[in-house]
Amino acid sequence: MHKTDAMKLYTIDTGYFKLDGGPMFGVVPKTMWQKLNPPDENNMCTWAMRCLLVEDQNRLMLIDTGMGDFIDDTYRKRYLPHGEDTLEKSLAKHGFSAEDITDVFLTHLHFDHCMGALKDDGMGQPTLRFPNATYWSSYAQWESAMHPNAREKASYRKEYLQAIADSGKLKYVEKEELGLDNVSIEYTFGHTESMMICHIYKGNQTISYCADLVPSHHHVRLAYIMAYDIRPMESLKEKTIFLEKALENNHILFFEHDKDVECATLKRTDKGIEVDRLMTLAEALQ
Repeated sequence: MHKTDAMKLYTIDTGYFKLDGGPMFGVVPKTMWQKLNPPDENNMCTWAMRCLLVEDQNRLMLIDTGMGDFIDDTYRKRYLPHGEDTLEKSLAKHGFSAEDITDVFLTHLHFDHCMGALKDDGMGQPTLRFPNATYWSSYAQWESAMHPNAREKASYRKEYLQAIADSGKLKYVEKEELGLDNVSIEYTFGHTESMMICHIYKGNQTISYCADLVPSHHHVRLAYIMAYDIRPMESLKEKTIFLEKALENNHILFFEHDKDVECATLKRTDKGIEVDRLMTLAEALQ
């Protein structure tokens, strides 16, 4: 794998939302998880929607897009998006606009990861937020979103996602050549069908965008597996392999949903693999 120091990475904050702490921590008792992410009176915990921008040669690649603002009132009331950060504000902070993005990687198509890829066309219909970008998905994940099972149906907004396919800008990672030396993709099948984990290679560092395999630094613990996962035992296997590889190769883990922590490294203890150093992306790359 060719690696370069010319690459630049930027944290793109898109705001926060709320999810019930029970499903987010799975079989872990509330008496334990409430100390990690204290819930409100409705058992809802605050989670980030943190994306990653990768600038490498002539490509400006955005990994996931958050919930965005093209979401109906039912979802707003249910998931309570809040905060001052937006995709546009975070891009502008680093000197970029939506028109500059060349590639959008959608790790999976649950609404909190991909709806920011769309915006209102002025007439209440979805259109591409990043008009010059290629949108990358997994074929198996796209098919899952377009024909959802009853358990995941509420997580997909296929009527909106269709606008991406209709644009002609959608490509499938499995079927196309990425043309990238410094980014690789692996697939996991525990959380949802064929979720992408993105590994970014910068100099001698590897930054792993964990998506929902390890949504926060609390979820590094093996038993902390979301009840949203369609195959929790597969998640356990995948996370075990992922963490062993990350520890062995000193990966920097980038957390999408952790409300407080952007990145972490790992260490081995007598209790297994645990987080070591907690840091921002900027600190990790120093």
